Amino acid sequence: MWFRNLLIYPLSAPFELSAEALHEELSTRHWRECGNLELSALGWEPPLGRYGTQLTHAVGNCIMICMRREEKVMPAAVVNQQLAQRVNALEEKEGRKVRRREQAEMKDEIILDLLPKAFVKTVLTYAYIDSGNGWLLVDTSSTKRAEDLISLLRETLGSLPLSPLQLNDSPVTEMTRWLQGGGVPREFVIGDECEMRDPAEEGSMVRCRRLDLEGKEIAGHLKAGKEVVKIAVEWQQKISFVLTAEVALKRLKFLDLIQEAAAESEAEDEASRFDGDFAVMSLELGSLINSLIGLFGGIVKE
Repeated sequence: MWFRNLLIYPLSAPFELSAEALHEELSTRHWRECGNLELSALGWEPPLGRYGTQLTHAVGNCIMICMRREEKVMPAAVVNQQLAQRVNALEEKEGRKVRRREQAEMKDEIILDLLPKAFVKTVLTYAYIDSGNGWLLVDTSSTKRAEDLISLLRETLGSLPLSPLQLNDSPVTEMTRWLQGGGVPREFVIGDECEMRDPAEEGSMVRCRRLDLEGKEIAGHLKAGKEVVKIAVEWQQKISFVLTAEVALKRLKFLDLIQEAAAESEAEDEASRFDGDFAVMSLELGSLINSLIGLFGGIVKE
């Protein structure tokens, strides 16, 4: 349940559905198995998986949801091999070249033949709506996967008032300033990893790992005009992550202080453990995100 990555989407209007009401709405798009002739299937699954039946799980002002996506695994090499065999057989039989349109039709037929026998890949994407802070948080580093979840949620609810995360101060400028000796806020400690780019030279990127980010090598890159677009940081000895220019949080790790707090709940079953972990995680992530937003001058008001 602990999130490993984080994309932040501010709500542009209050979210007023209760967990029960949201469950009823999500039930209209409950997950179902991918059919024999379908490439993929998408729907909502209980956040508790086999330990629950509700499509929502609420703690305080936060409501957890889970999107399940099933995709048929169709190796391109297998499809292309069968296509080549069919094309060769037809060309030998009729003594002519097979046209592109015919090849496309053959390829579609091959895929239809293989679909019922294809392996199925399942991907779960968790997210939660924090109506108190006014945002949707998605556990993924993939913008595409987050957009799939948002699109499904909008289709399910009819609408979802979200806006891009736009901040008054540039995260790139601020992160660069940290490594130029501009001072890091007391809540944060710089790690040993960063990524820098040259704004004047497209594709010019430097990735540094296991380095002293306040050392001479980094200083040289900064002096040459490079900007920091990713940086590893630790917050209050509780959470470590890689912060990006878009204020996405990658490779989230909840450290001992948080794990110890979660363990104090002494949960007796999976549902209770999920409840306790979610309560701790949502509280700490709420504080962390508010700190980050404050660092970058707050959210731009429309």
